[in-house]
Amino acid sequence: MGNFDRKIAKFWEMFYEHNGYTKVLTGLRNTIYIAIIGLAIGIIIGTVIAIIEVYPKYKRLPRVLNTICKFYVGLFRGTPVVVQLLVAYYVFLPLVGINLPALQVCILVFGLNSGAYVSEIMRSGILSVDPGQMEAGRAIGLSYNITMLKIVVPQAVKNILPTLGNELIALVKETSVVSFVGAADLYVAFNYIGTNSYEFMVPYLAMAVIYIVLVMTIAMLIKVMERSLRKSDRHY
Repeated sequence: MGNFDRKIAKFWEMFYEHNGYTKVLTGLRNTIYIAIIGLAIGIIIGTVIAIIEVYPKYKRLPRVLNTICKFYVGLFRGTPVVVQLLVAYYVFLPLVGINLPALQVCILVFGLNSGAYVSEIMRSGILSVDPGQMEAGRAIGLSYNITMLKIVVPQAVKNILPTLGNELIALVKETSVVSFVGAADLYVAFNYIGTNSYEFMVPYLAMAVIYIVLVMTIAMLIKVMERSLRKSDRHY
């Protein structure tokens, strides 16, 4: 037990007395920022792709767009996010002459990655909505696109809310790889504390606890939103 007390003392010295907590706060902020903004981008991209995939394929343009979307989804679902980060940061962006900070590259890549997964989630959500909703919208004179955006998609989002919560949780955990391109996250912060204190046990345990708290907090918020939506449904 005395040995463990010394490990805690070393951790506390680096965490508090040497301002290691500032790096932890920065890493926590970046982790949350990447996950939330990445999911927001993913929802926008995923919704557009899902609408294209369920759009009637009577004309050539919808078929071409659907082929592009399938390639995009296959590309981002078929490669690990760390590979996407490395290729984007060290290969693609330098080739096209774009210089972005590591944090912005991470947000972009996580958003594109999430879009591929959210598209499948959103597509299943749209298909779960009663087809009569689309027919009712068209019957009152709304166009296909307006009916989809104003009537069908909002109901689909309500149906897939728990799955979107799981996607956010997955993004939070996947942010642990952003250090590969030099972005500061929780791993970088606690690895800094461990390296400078020559003791990694307590920093890594603390990092695990923070991830668990983050995931449990997100899960709790999703349940609160689900209960709120169920209450609103009962009012009709």
